[in-house]
Amino acid sequence: MQFLLAFIVAAPLLGALAALLPAPPGLKGRSPEQAVLRHGVTVTGVILAAAIALTLGFDHDAPSRFQATTDISWIPALDVRIHLGVDGISLPLLLMTALLFFLCALYSYFKLPAGPSPKAFVALLLVLESGTLATFAVLDLLLFFLAFEMVLIPMYFLIARWGGAQRQAAAWKFILYTLLGSVVMLLGLLLIGVTSGTFDMVALATDNGRELTHTTQLLAVLAIGIGLAVKTPMWPLHSWLPDAHTAAPTVGSVLLAGVLLKMGTYGFVRILLPITPDGMATFAPYLGAFAAVGIVYGSLACLALARKGNKGDLKRLIAYSSVGHMGFVLLGIASMTPTGVNGALFANIAHGLITGLLFFLVGALKDRYGTADLDTLAGATGAALYGRAPRMGAFLAFAAVASLGLPGLAGFWGEMLALFGAFDPAEGLSRRAFLTYVAIGAFGTLLTAAYLLIVVRRVCMGDPKAGPELAVADIQHYEFAAWTPLVALTVLAGLWPAVLLGLTDPAVQKLLAGGNS
Repeated sequence: MQFLLAFIVAAPLLGALAALLPAPPGLKGRSPEQAVLRHGVTVTGVILAAAIALTLGFDHDAPSRFQATTDISWIPALDVRIHLGVDGISLPLLLMTALLFFLCALYSYFKLPAGPSPKAFVALLLVLESGTLATFAVLDLLLFFLAFEMVLIPMYFLIARWGGAQRQAAAWKFILYTLLGSVVMLLGLLLIGVTSGTFDMVALATDNGRELTHTTQLLAVLAIGIGLAVKTPMWPLHSWLPDAHTAAPTVGSVLLAGVLLKMGTYGFVRILLPITPDGMATFAPYLGAFAAVGIVYGSLACLALARKGNKGDLKRLIAYSSVGHMGFVLLGIASMTPTGVNGALFANIAHGLITGLLFFLVGALKDRYGTADLDTLAGATGAALYGRAPRMGAFLAFAAVASLGLPGLAGFWGEMLALFGAFDPAEGLSRRAFLTYVAIGAFGTLLTAAYLLIVVRRVCMGDPKAGPELAVADIQHYEFAAWTPLVALTVLAGLWPAVLLGLTDPAVQKLLAGGNS
């Protein structure tokens, strides 16, 4: 188990290095390009297999305990350690990350985005995987920061070199926003480490802020929270997200929404809740307010994009929907209750699966029609997917109703539990304020249903004879292979939520109790 976790974190880096080397003569296949893409599928597949083995070997009777741990002194002068471990909070995120990277590598093998060298594409993808997996596995504040920053450069180049229109501006906006947020976050992490005398996240969580004054906690929450809020993204620090998603290649959008956004909310749960509980309690009402506004703002932006004649880009619409969905995650965290935090963690996974599927589908539509413009898809080309490409229409309708939180699918449980947690927040928090947030959030669910149903009606239910006769290919075999696991897991998590909650709840209970089971 210890070897498996270290292998999962380090192997993508070795794979990235190998991708840049010439392929051995016997493995070149039909072309060097095919060889390196096959290499990406193989490495991500091995990582996924290792993550599944780690999950099977995980002691599910003790999910609150860190398992598969490695603890090696790295910089003794600063007491920085190579400390790895997983519990019931990080294991689902680790497994989902490995799955999404494998599916993206498989999809890219058959549909490589236009751009420079495939070698560079695969190497960047694997470096990105290593950084995201490390973020969910490290238990040292400085290592967390390094892993958190490791993903920025590969994602920048994936957008800037393999993206679509306006890719350079979107890539610069992405990296400037996130780098500025990270600088502030580093100051907060250093404040905690220097003041407490350790950067070990387990020791700090067990101490539960007793070694940190209230002022120190306030400053740390403010600094770290800004950096995490940018990555989440929380309104009003979200403006980099729609541009990045619109310009990114399909797999870049899938990974950005499915994995990178989760790094921010994971930091709130893993660092701020257990290490600075008093500071979080002070800022929780404000975090809840921003979350509630984000829910409604994201939904209203999507409604505006979905309206006929507004030339709304479907990728941009889904990006704004992420602002709303991540608002529910932040609202659950702000409640500081086991119910709310469990809901936030569940919504994290549900959003990764469902929004990843949505971006896959929109990317496929853009490949077929040459645009993601909603008016064009619904009008000039007479998209009418139910008549032209029925299987793709069915997948899109499924992803939409899953995203709007239909009971029985994964999107329902996270948002419902987040609202329940906010309905009865932790002791000391203003119940009147959080009841207001619950009412706003509930209204946001109605807006979410409205814009998603409008999208389905306009794209899937048009008249196939209304537009020109276009031969539209239905789902291809590689698309079916990449999308079906996301559909299956969305259904499984919706029908059997105890699979995920059984992992997260004991760990959340311990985390909120200051390290005591």
